[in-house]
Amino acid sequence: MQRTVVVGMGPIGHRHARAYTESPKAELVAVCDRVPELAKAAGEKFGVPYFTKATDMFAAMAPDICSVTTGGYEYASDHYEPTMQAFEAGCHVLGEKPISNDLKCALEMVECAEKKGLCYGIDMNHRFTPAARQAKKWQDEGKIGSLLFCNMALWIGKFMPLDSVYYHFKALNPHSVNIMQYFCGPIREVATFAMKAPGRDIWSTQSTAMRFENGAVGHLTSSYDIRRGHPMERCEVAGVDGRFVFEDMWREATLYSAHTLVKEVYTNPVFDGFEGFYDTFRDRIHFFVDQVDSGAKPEEIDGSGREGLEASRVIHAMIRSNENGGAVVKVSEITE
Repeated sequence: MQRTVVVGMGPIGHRHARAYTESPKAELVAVCDRVPELAKAAGEKFGVPYFTKATDMFAAMAPDICSVTTGGYEYASDHYEPTMQAFEAGCHVLGEKPISNDLKCALEMVECAEKKGLCYGIDMNHRFTPAARQAKKWQDEGKIGSLLFCNMALWIGKFMPLDSVYYHFKALNPHSVNIMQYFCGPIREVATFAMKAPGRDIWSTQSTAMRFENGAVGHLTSSYDIRRGHPMERCEVAGVDGRFVFEDMWREATLYSAHTLVKEVYTNPVFDGFEGFYDTFRDRIHFFVDQVDSGAKPEEIDGSGREGLEASRVIHAMIRSNENGGAVVKVSEITE
């Protein structure tokens, strides 16, 4: 049984805490937020001790796993301190995405976990679904063959004031980039064009061409400007023997073989299937708990801190490309 805690008790922190209470291999033992009212409310809701300092919580509760669900500038500047404090306490960490808005901090977090032999995961919940696993199974079985291309699209409406001109790039695209890398491997280079939609002062819609290390090519479109739309997320991966389309995280995955007119379809079941976005959190969090509980090595963690770092590195390359008129940028050149 893994003793678990959560640092950062906003809406996402409450999802993590709930998921821990629903895991047969985890026990939620405490919550923490530097805002006393949020800490107290969460502690009372989940019936556990609450703290306003993470170091006090680690010392008092000796947890095995800590979720870091803080926010901050660009929704990620507050991840570094509690993550490093958790590692110093010998605690495995599941952090929210993006891993950090600062690549140097992200690298330090990843290297600290690796040095201490601790498991470090990032909440890339968009691909922790049965539909995504089915698509990956088709790929692993060789049903699409050698990779040719990957087309990814992700959009939501987000119209409140945001604290950074690149907020959309950094906060939304860890999911889309990680999905592309999950199916196609590391991304070598990117070329990005972005626009500020009417009335916006941020780069709210972007289009990126990509080349993967294995030679396959790809394309990513993302936007904060679409108020409604179904699907909101679509990933198409093609190879010489077929292609699959994975839509809306858990809704459906379809395989189109080059060798038959018959297609294979996974559709989320009405009964006992995913019912909403929270289910993706539960799946991802329970998967991390299961891996830690089973004694998985840090390098075996699916959706690892290093994966989160590499997704953010690609996003920073996209930003550099956009700032240079769509110039091709090699991801390996990005260090900050």
